[in-house]
Amino acid sequence: MNGEQPAVDDVEAISLLSEPLRRSLYEWVVAQARPVGRDESARAIGITRALAAFHLDRLADAGLLDSGYQRLTERRGPGAGRPARVYWRTDREFAISLPDRRYERVARLLAMGAEESASAAETAREAARAAGREMGTRARRDRRRSPVKALRTALASEGYEQVVTDDDGVLRLANCPYDGLVDEHRSLVCGMNLAMAEGLVDAVGAGDDYRPVLDPRPDACCVAFVPQLR
Repeated sequence: MNGEQPAVDDVEAISLLSEPLRRSLYEWVVAQARPVGRDESARAIGITRALAAFHLDRLADAGLLDSGYQRLTERRGPGAGRPARVYWRTDREFAISLPDRRYERVARLLAMGAEESASAAETAREAARAAGREMGTRARRDRRRSPVKALRTALASEGYEQVVTDDDGVLRLANCPYDGLVDEHRSLVCGMNLAMAEGLVDAVGAGDDYRPVLDPRPDACCVAFVPQLR
């Protein structure tokens, strides 16, 4: 056997999310795309602060969340109190495959090949657009879903975590499921990501609500969905 200890750690960490309340807390924290404290987290989930602290610390100890300390109010000086412990999404990736698989290596080779030819890159974008349409078709099988609901359901099913900004209503994606390839093949991966988003929006019928655009930001996906003006 040639298994490595980190794989065991991943199993143990991910197993923590099998507890429904802890998973709800984890999903809420990562959806905020900013550090959050124990009090705010407890209110959001509807549990006591002590219980929120227990679960947050378990998630941080397992590496599923990062944590640190910062002041959560503008108050400074005497009486301001100590900085509070806060939690946010970790940059660490978790992957489990039994037996071990190395699909990312094949993806890198395919990306390298596609970048060598403009026609190959365009073929890759068309394939991504078709994949987006397929995602949308699956999401619309439940006819009770609105186009926007189908869009969000499809994104969630593909591993995207979504954040709607309060000021401009842009639907942003807090993570990139293809992050392992972006640094080396950014133009190709982002182009395919946008094409897939375009195919998805078209298939769910959400074109009157959102328009996918490239809007790369640190610690987020390169694609955002901009509200259409009515």
